[in-house]
Parts: sequence; structure tokens; C-alpha cells
Amino acid sequence: MQWELFTAATTWQAVANGLWVTVKLLSIVLVVGTAAAVPLALARLSKHAIIRWPAWAYMYFFRGTPLLAQLYLVYFGLGGIFAATPAIRQNELLWPFFRDAWWYVLIAFVLNTAAYVAEILRGAIEAVPHGEREAARAHGMSHSLMMRRIVLPKAFRLMLPAYTNEVILTFKATTIASLLPTIFELRGALGQIATRTYAVIEVYLLMAVLYLILTTIITRLLRLLELRLTPYHRPRVDVDPVPVPATGPH
Repeated sequence: MQWELFTAATTWQAVANGLWVTVKLLSIVLVVGTAAAVPLALARLSKHAIIRWPAWAYMYFFRGTPLLAQLYLVYFGLGGIFAATPAIRQNELLWPFFRDAWWYVLIAFVLNTAAYVAEILRGAIEAVPHGEREAARAHGMSHSLMMRRIVLPKAFRLMLPAYTNEVILTFKATTIASLLPTIFELRGALGQIATRTYAVIEVYLLMAVLYLILTTIITRLLRLLELRLTPYHRPRVDVDPVPVPATGPH
């Protein structure tokens, strides 16, 4: 094993830079994708076909096609349209923005994540007990108020285990971002080191260990969030009852 690889400052600087890009991408995708999933899930549950079917088609497409294909469609399709549009290409403000591959990676991941999270949320909304909805209506709540105060908070708690899996899958999927030029997340940075040093096994072993550590940290954090939001799922701690002195006639 090339020990110099693991002691070189340039190696760990590249790892730190790649890790920062990965964490930034994952954070933005989860925040924006989860926010977009809420109206998408509600549209999927709408009684109006004109609202329900476009949401279904969107979710069907992004859940049924590979993320890599979606990434290339966004980059070469949307990017090609922008590049062929003189008004954008000659604009000094817009073109530096649209020629950066980072934004196309972000768009592709957000679209994909929104579809998966919307499907998870849709199932969680349908899993909210009917009795809670009836109780809300009995208290005079409108449909929108009931969804905001009763159904959605309950659904968010119910979806946390499945949402945790989606976060982990999205985190591991960020490895394909480096297939586009100028994107050097964690896998891309380590891939460059492997190409430069020819220490392929050592570098990818290091990558596997780093991803395993980060996956464990993310899983633990989301598990803590789940336990905090669902205290009734916490393991019960049996406490020995305090003995009560017997009382009776003396």
C-alpha cells in the first residue's frame, strides 16, 4: 500500500474539497426536492384529473428512468437549448450561470428527488388514520387547515423511515455528478487522485470507507430526528416499582 498517498496533504485537501461539494449538493437537493414534493404529492392525491394526471406522469417518468439518463437529458438537452439561444449566450449575466455544469446537476437531482419523496409522502398521507381526519372535521376545520395542522405533520412523521432510505440513496447517487465536466465531488476528487497516482485499489478503498462513515452519520442523525418526532417509538425503560409498605391493623 502506498502510505505516502494517505499522508500527503494534497490528498486530504482534495478529499475535503470533494466532500464539501458532496455535502452542499446533497443539502440543497434535499431541501429543495422535499419542498417541491409537498405540492406534488397533494396534486397526486387531487380528485381533479387535470391536476392528478400531470403529477402522476411526472412521478412515473422520474421514478421509472435512470438518474444518469435524466442528468444527461438536462445537461445536453436544456444546456443545448440555452447554448443555442443567442439572447442567453450573449448575455454577460445569464451565460456564465447557464454554462456552469453545477446548475444542471442540481436541477436533475432536484427533479429526481422530488418525484421519489412525493411518492413517499403520498403514501404517508394516505396512511394517516381516518379517525383523525374525522375528528378535525368535527372541530370545524376546513380541508386546508386540516391538512396543514393534522395530516401533513402526521404524514411527515410516518414517512421518516422511508425518507431516511431516500436520503441515503441520494447521497450515494451524488457519485455520478462528477461525470459532468468541472464537477469534482468526493468520488470525482478521489478519481483524479487514482488517475494521478495509479493507486486505484487504495483510493477506492478509501472512498468506500469515507462513504460508509458518512452514511452511518446521516442514518444516525435521521434516526435521532425520528425518535424526537415520534417519542412513542422510543424503547421503553422498565423501572422497578417502588415497594409500598404494607398497611394493616397493628
